[in-house]
Amino acid sequence: MFSSPIAAYKQIDLESEIRGADPHRLIILLFDGAESAMHQALACIEANDIPGRSNALMKAIDIILSGLSASLNVEEGGELAQNLKALYDYMVSRLIHANVHQDPNAIREVQKLLGEISGAWREMGENLRKGAA
Repeated sequence: MFSSPIAAYKQIDLESEIRGADPHRLIILLFDGAESAMHQALACIEANDIPGRSNALMKAIDIILSGLSASLNVEEGGELAQNLKALYDYMVSRLIHANVHQDPNAIREVQKLLGEISGAWREMGENLRKGAA
């Protein structure tokens, strides 16, 4: 009964956070969204919820492709941006594999890789904030 109002509140809260976020924070929100979707996909695999698994993995794939990978400036970012793009492409291929083969290990592999990048991104943001203060 209360899930719909709570869901609506969470959606409004997220939209407000997105509107007021700087570019660095937006990337963190993308990492968080991809991680949440992969966590949901793992839960769906355990529950044998095939449509749920597929939807969650497609959401993670969309975040990685349309958010994280699309935000890279390969021309100005040089080799680092190109390597990240290749890594994001690899992650997408592993998530497609996970979806087709119901492979939780492939999801965990992507979680680990994305977690390492996310951790470095968060640390960079903390260092920038400390430097600005």
